[in-house]
Amino acid sequence: MSRGEFLVYVDGEYIPRSQARVSVFDHGFLYGDGVFEGIRCYDGVVFKLVEHIDRLYESAKSIMLDVPMKKEEMVNTVLETIRKNGLRDAYIRLIVTRGVGDLGLDPRKCSKPSIIIIVQPMEPLLGREVREKGVKLIISSVRRDRVDATSHQAKTLNYLNSILAKIEAINAGVDDAILLDDRGFVSEASAANLFIVKNSVISTPPQTAGILPGITRSVVIELAKKIGYRIEERDITPYELYTADEVFLTGTAAELVPVIEISKRKIGDGVPGPITKKLIEEFDKVKRDPSYGVKVY
Repeated sequence: MSRGEFLVYVDGEYIPRSQARVSVFDHGFLYGDGVFEGIRCYDGVVFKLVEHIDRLYESAKSIMLDVPMKKEEMVNTVLETIRKNGLRDAYIRLIVTRGVGDLGLDPRKCSKPSIIIIVQPMEPLLGREVREKGVKLIISSVRRDRVDATSHQAKTLNYLNSILAKIEAINAGVDDAILLDDRGFVSEASAANLFIVKNSVISTPPQTAGILPGITRSVVIELAKKIGYRIEERDITPYELYTADEVFLTGTAAELVPVIEISKRKIGDGVPGPITKKLIEEFDKVKRDPSYGVKVY
């Protein structure tokens, strides 16, 4: 291993990043057949690790993928991978693929699922400065998949729906895109949940809108209630986005991100709003709290 090169866990082995490989016959590569989690470690505490592992196994169950490791062992393997890389702050990508098969779809040809854990330092997905200046979005022409199709309630390796929306945002010169569901209601951003604020009431789309049940989303809902804000999970229209006092995104990779413009409409005063700022402040307090995660060391 070259100096400073991170180790990747691949099916029981810790392999230098430059040498970590999967087979071209792995169904995760061939068909996006697998599940994953993005997790963060803050100052030696893996934020909501147990909840992330629970969601991983629920996603796997929904696509009839048997994870070849018990939950407790998976938790310990994630922690050990962080330790072997000597990190206190890291982004963790935990992946379970269907495993090596052949060029057909039949999952019975895959003898054993593969488990991969990548850990490395990573800034917030949209950059650290966006907390102060906010981001600009569009409403994408790409619709979220129906909940009875490739459900985004499961965090699978199939992210083409989101990638197409992200490409549209890039081509429009903005930071990200919001996808609507098949009914025309707001779903989520390409890789983050969405909240609006109107008259001090916070609203967020429900799971019936095809969203991922986000871990950070659930923490923000909990924090908002503790502070005393009224919060609703309900269908949201594009009109409500445009006329909201505040809009913000949440996600493990992105953390909390204020939105200042959507499809050329200024949101509120065009700057991060006070409730968004307050929730960012409260989230910063809990993300390093051992009671909100699992200690690495």
